Amino acid sequence: MEPTYLIIGGVLAVIVAFVIGMIISRRSGEKKMARAEELASKIISDAEKSAAIKKKEANLEAKDHWLKEKSKFERETSNKRTEIQRLESRLRDKEQALNRKVDILNLKEKDIVSRDKTLSTKERATLHKEQQLDALIADQNAQLEKVAGMTSEEAKKILMENLEAEARRDAAKLIKDIKEQAERDAQKEAKNIIIQAIQRCAADYTMESCVSVVNIPTDEMKGRIIGREGRNIRSFETATGIDVIVDDTPEAIILSGYDPIRREVARIAMEKLIMDGRIHPSRIEEVVGKAEKEMDVIIREIGEQACFDVGVHGINPEIVNLLGKLNFRTSYGQNVLQHSKEVSFLCGIMAAELGLDANIAKRAGLLHDIGKAIDRETEGTHTQLGVDFVSKFNEPATVLNAIASHHEDVPMETPYSVLVQSSDAVSGARPGARRETLEGYVKRLEKLEEMADSFSGVGKAYAIQAGREIRVIAESDRIDDVGCVQLASDIARKIESELEYPGQIRVTVIRETRSIEYAK
Repeated sequence: MEPTYLIIGGVLAVIVAFVIGMIISRRSGEKKMARAEELASKIISDAEKSAAIKKKEANLEAKDHWLKEKSKFERETSNKRTEIQRLESRLRDKEQALNRKVDILNLKEKDIVSRDKTLSTKERATLHKEQQLDALIADQNAQLEKVAGMTSEEAKKILMENLEAEARRDAAKLIKDIKEQAERDAQKEAKNIIIQAIQRCAADYTMESCVSVVNIPTDEMKGRIIGREGRNIRSFETATGIDVIVDDTPEAIILSGYDPIRREVARIAMEKLIMDGRIHPSRIEEVVGKAEKEMDVIIREIGEQACFDVGVHGINPEIVNLLGKLNFRTSYGQNVLQHSKEVSFLCGIMAAELGLDANIAKRAGLLHDIGKAIDRETEGTHTQLGVDFVSKFNEPATVLNAIASHHEDVPMETPYSVLVQSSDAVSGARPGARRETLEGYVKRLEKLEEMADSFSGVGKAYAIQAGREIRVIAESDRIDDVGCVQLASDIARKIESELEYPGQIRVTVIRETRSIEYAK
């Protein structure tokens, strides 16, 4: 029985515990529910507050956007209103201007109508008078024909023949007088031209290009150079063709001569004699002979080096020797060989830029002044001498024409001739190329422009091509085409009389008329 009671008791205990647990759990659930409801109501309250705040913020942003758009619209409206007012003002101004023009045109039209009426009246009166005059002339011509016994056509013919014969006699007499005057003044004028050219071209460097100075160790050497009764100096001058000047210049003697090659040979020989110390006629002849051979080698090497420097190959040795001689020739103080090399380089550069054969251009530039190496020995211009010499060695026709035409002695046949002429002008005209100080060069250009500006009718004058040309812009309203010819002549005469310059200066007068209108 006890186990049964124990089981029943246990079951009852479990039931009681379950009931008690249920009661406790229910109370706990009610508390949780209360807390949950309280939390939910709080969340809802917070959400409503947040929604209200967001709503207010959205309303404020909408109002701000609306105000901005309203302000922008008002500004655009104001700008458009201002622009419309400006356009209306311009239209009113144009309307008023058109009205004024219409009034002016109406006035002009009335004036023209009144003038036409006046002119028509005058024309009728003039026509009537002309008819009366024609009748009187016809009557007089008829009376003259009766008196002279010939018609008016016959009289005109006789008069024209007489006038023509008289004009021919006057013209023949005038031609004769001019010819006689020219013959009388030709020689005098030619002398004046030559004298003026000599005065302009003469310069300090003339003496410098004709002498060489040889230094000697002591003044005692001068006596040995002169020799007994001057036999040594006479032998030296005979062997070299160069004058020896022994003066009071300390420790120096001067060699004078126009041939630069001979002068250089004499300088080499004299230095050798001074160094050796044995100076007598036979020794002089021996040393001069050696100096001539040494000079030939120097000339050939200089010519070969020049060809190598500019990159021109295949030139005949005779031409190479002439190129070497150009090293001892100067033109206005500019070394001719260096000038020829400059021209060659310039021609090659320009030919390459233009798509031409740079080798032909450099060859023509290097040889363009080759005649200057022989113009002291042979009669003729250096261009013609150069062409005659180079043509013996089968040089291209392009090169020959470039040599012959670079001073416009003959027409230019190829672009290479133009390149050579342009490069020659650039090399010779650049400041410092020829023996003239920069200050003197600038002063000469300024003086040239001032002399041209001093004439009436000159708008502006420009010295170009390193002073070889003065270009004058004439004022078209103050001087006509005929006056331009006289102006150019007057400027040239003034330059000749007041300015010193090498070579010649070209005077170019330009006159033009410009009409300018503006489309509005």
